Amino acid sequence: MSNHNPPNAPASVRLDKWLWAARLFKTRALARDMVQAGKVHYNGQRSKPGKTVEIGAMVKVPAGWDVKELKILGISDKRLSAPQAQALYEETVESEAKREENQIARKMDSFHSPKPDHKPDKKQRRQIIKFKHQ
Repeated sequence: MSNHNPPNAPASVRLDKWLWAARLFKTRALARDMVQAGKVHYNGQRSKPGKTVEIGAMVKVPAGWDVKELKILGISDKRLSAPQAQALYEETVESEAKREENQIARKMDSFHSPKPDHKPDKKQRRQIIKFKHQ
């Protein structure tokens, strides 16, 4: 396995700082809050923001409606460009499949609750109010 660490990589990095450097959260404060709230799992367990990150560890991180399961490939304490940041981790195949499956399920649900093309006009609103009061 190749080492994705930059030549001047630090020996130890806090979990919240690594999450921020890997561009999984926009700010370090947000990363710290998510770890403290128990939303981020390190090797299957809740941890503290100051937990030292190790190569090969598994991290579960919330991503919108889903949860990404990542394997740490590199360590950095500096926020890198997006391509370099993505080289710090890889998502497991099961995680990608589950997120795709959930996305399809959400799309299918949206067909069952269609949204109208436009808002009702004044006459239609009056009819709706009249209908509701019957």
